[in-house]
Amino acid sequence: MSENTSPTANRLKANRDAGRGSLVGYFPAGYPTIQGAIDAAVTMCENGVDVLEVGVPYSDPVMDGPVIQEATQTALEAGFRLKDVFTTVREITKVVDTPVLVMTYWNPVLQYGVERFAADLAAAGGAGLITPDLIPDEAKEWLEASEKYNLDRVFLATPTSSDERLKRASELSRGFVYSVSTMGITGAREEVDKLARGVVAGVRRVAPEQNTCVGIGISTADQVDEVNDYSDGAIVGSAFVKAFQHGGLEELKAKVQELSAKINHS
Repeated sequence: MSENTSPTANRLKANRDAGRGSLVGYFPAGYPTIQGAIDAAVTMCENGVDVLEVGVPYSDPVMDGPVIQEATQTALEAGFRLKDVFTTVREITKVVDTPVLVMTYWNPVLQYGVERFAADLAAAGGAGLITPDLIPDEAKEWLEASEKYNLDRVFLATPTSSDERLKRASELSRGFVYSVSTMGITGAREEVDKLARGVVAGVRRVAPEQNTCVGIGISTADQVDEVNDYSDGAIVGSAFVKAFQHGGLEELKAKVQELSAKINHS
């Protein structure tokens, strides 16, 4: 997939060319209900989120912090099934033109069938997958399926990635590389780890043309703005889920507008 066929890469580039940053927003499918998550996601896209991540609730969320864990557990208890993620993506992409990536641990995709998952995601209008626990060396089936169905594939780069792994993840990602700012679980932190700059610099060094967005620990407009100074976008999850938990769609809308305010002014 060349850059011009990746809606995610195109959106990031368009914002960069316009002199503004990008906000990537996460919300879990099925929370608090299937329709509730669709409404929340559409609200986010209509109020400042440039790329949307739809999370797949999973019973063993090793990377998720307490806010997202609580939300995904609620979704699972309400009867969320993996097939519901395709309904969610389809309903969102009917309403907005925001690129929609699905963020999922790899085991549910394997259980569903890699090619079947790719086909159903493409049919629903999804842009691709973020796979936090899948490394490129073990991704042969997904690399083939994403080629076939023209899907983005976002691999992670971390502060502990070797140069070799960093290079492979950067060269094989499409859309962007997910630069993890801290080792550990997601959740808002007062200061985004300075290691993030080092990860982004590493991606720039090994794959100068590749986009990279920074996630984990971003919760304020100042942090979103700061991260956009040296990367192609800031990824926010827990802060949005927390806003929704506290005050529903109105508070979620306000939080998206707040976090996107600085980068919307070129």
